[in-house]
Amino acid sequence: MSDTASATADPQGGPGHEDERGTVGPRIQSFRRRAGLSQEAAASRAGISTRALRDIERGRARRPRVHTLRSLAGTLGLSDDELAGLLADARTGPPRDTGLPSLLILGPLVLRRGRTPVPVAGPMLRRLLGLLALKHPEPATQQEITDILWPSGPPRSHPSLIHTYVTQTRRLLGPCGPRSARPPTVVRTPTGYRLEASRNRVDLGHFDELLARAERLHDASDLEARYASLTEALRCWRGPVLADADPVLRRHPAAVAADERRVRAALLHADTALLLRRSGEAVPLLADLVNTEPLHEGLHARLILALAGSGEQAAALQVFTHLRDRLDEELGIEPGTEIRAAHLRVLRPRQPVPRRTAHEAPAHREPAHRTESHPTESHLTEIRRTPADGTAPAGPTPPPAQLPLGARSFVGRRPQMRVLDTLVASDPARRPHIAVVVGAPGVGKTALATHWAHARRDHFPDGQLYVDLRGHSRPPALRPGDVLTQFLRALGAPPHALPAHPPGEDEAAALYRTLLAGKRLLIVLDNARDAEQVRPLLPGARGCAVVVTSRSRLAGLVSSEGARRIALDVLDPDEGRRLLGSIAGSCNVAAEEAAARRLVELCGGLPLAIRIAGANLVARNANIAAHCAELAGAGDGILDRLRIEGDRRSAVRSAFELSYRTLPDEARRMFRLLGQLPGPDLTVDAAAALAGTTPADSAALLARIADAHLVRERAGRFGLDVLLRSYARELIGTDEAHTARRRLMLSRAQGPARRDSGQANCPGSYASSAGSRA
Repeated sequence: MSDTASATADPQGGPGHEDERGTVGPRIQSFRRRAGLSQEAAASRAGISTRALRDIERGRARRPRVHTLRSLAGTLGLSDDELAGLLADARTGPPRDTGLPSLLILGPLVLRRGRTPVPVAGPMLRRLLGLLALKHPEPATQQEITDILWPSGPPRSHPSLIHTYVTQTRRLLGPCGPRSARPPTVVRTPTGYRLEASRNRVDLGHFDELLARAERLHDASDLEARYASLTEALRCWRGPVLADADPVLRRHPAAVAADERRVRAALLHADTALLLRRSGEAVPLLADLVNTEPLHEGLHARLILALAGSGEQAAALQVFTHLRDRLDEELGIEPGTEIRAAHLRVLRPRQPVPRRTAHEAPAHREPAHRTESHPTESHLTEIRRTPADGTAPAGPTPPPAQLPLGARSFVGRRPQMRVLDTLVASDPARRPHIAVVVGAPGVGKTALATHWAHARRDHFPDGQLYVDLRGHSRPPALRPGDVLTQFLRALGAPPHALPAHPPGEDEAAALYRTLLAGKRLLIVLDNARDAEQVRPLLPGARGCAVVVTSRSRLAGLVSSEGARRIALDVLDPDEGRRLLGSIAGSCNVAAEEAAARRLVELCGGLPLAIRIAGANLVARNANIAAHCAELAGAGDGILDRLRIEGDRRSAVRSAFELSYRTLPDEARRMFRLLGQLPGPDLTVDAAAALAGTTPADSAALLARIADAHLVRERAGRFGLDVLLRSYARELIGTDEAHTARRRLMLSRAQGPARRDSGQANCPGSYASSAGSRA
């Protein structure tokens, strides 16, 4: 990850953070970002190693040498005063905890004294402190304070109560260190009270300074410095202003204005990232903000361009579709000019850019003949000038390149890759047309499909189409007609040739097959619900290849379309360990090899679970053995640990839930009951005894669950993997579980319905009787 990207993801930005590492390191880091240099570039120019610079910035080199600081000062363009300050800090070493408070309001309200969080008890104190920080450096009037503290009307004694709360606030802000530094406090003004503190003691003030600095940089030569300032500014935000405060405070005009400045900074950050060809670094921030501002067309337009610039054209088109549908449902309006122009830029990335007149050309204008697929400032200008009808000069349509970003940490799956390679076999007569990749939730179907597609994209000179069909997702599944319309636009079909909305599926499919005739093109249909959703999207041209992923078996495509079926299993222990090492560090895994194997076993070999466990190891900087102990101690609550905070998609339970809810009620009941297995697997007769049904009904229900890949079937026996077993136990009620176990015991008393073969679950599965209840 680049240094800038790392800074964007740092959750500890903002005022007060420098207290945790001294002052020399953070100041050098700030100067380097201001200069727009990476650690590698700054170290090289200063004649020191990158590791030395990293140690200085992280506070590991507490007193850097004078000649090192002078070299860095020359490289970073420091003034004499700035250099003198660095040298003074280096002579005295890192300061002790001064105890100066910092107020963080860009997110939940947090008060820190040095490194220590200070609890702010009581809603009145939190309201007053939040208002004073929000208004800083301006005073809050007596009436404002009264309205915030008592939204329903103040008591008669409210003037004396305000004085009491101000006194308590002063005590909270008082320092616990040396008195040489002037601490923040609350002072009386003619109209009310004011928080008296330096701007860098309040994260909103720090953000405003950085934003103002970025907005003063207009020239092309200042792009790197502008981007660095904006990146640091946006690091200050942990959520909406005063996210945990009362609504009356969150709706205060100063809070609304601060949120608007955040959006302004995000738009400028995204525009600058596009100009610097760092569109991928803007995507996480924009994706987070569009959830906060779901109808802001400017943010959506930048997100569309950033995704397209990162090679995720399919995701960019989905952003447009979701916004268009939401505007129609909630406001009854169509998308505006800016968002339609961004959509058009994705569909026609190489169309000619209108010439500017002389008075419109900026000082850093590029040559007029330059055209490129990546968004540039000229593209952004064009978005604002595109006519409302979305028309643009016609140009040659480039081949679609819609594959999403492939998994960076991909291991194993060599046999499956060889099967997929038959899609590009040299002998057309032996080359299959379709491959379906099926398996359980979280087993890595999409990762395999996209990894192979990127590796073999040279075999498809006419492009690659991709769509997430949302067959097992929270949003509704896509209709084939809507997908065909997307594909037709990507293939360059003129607007007048597109079927009317709602699209006529047969007409759209016929045009789709016509455009693909004689071409070699790859179509990836991800997350399919069933065969009926896929069939209209299959091309007629034999030169095209289709890869479908699904949690269902898609037996219909195998029988009627001749598809090659690839069933994915969980990873074996060595592959799971390599996957963990690719995320948490191979050296860390090698140092704790036994613990790493145990962690893979606890994750059931499921790639999604292993990735989440690895990400949590990195985020918490924990050792593998301790994390193993935490997961093992969770018992049936292990799924609570296998998730990434704040990311609903990165949770094993969510992946299982999407498949579980597609089952009919009786199949759901059978799945819940299977969590009560006393051993690794059971027969149809034992399942019938467990559920109190006939063997025929039990067989039908088990087949339905197996089709959804929520239960394993092998030689007439059915069993659950270890994580699915935990999930099933979560779902079942106490009475239902007790009744099922009683039925099973009564059945055994009358005659064993199941022969205990001692077999473990099928190869690659980590489920065992040791992990199940007796």
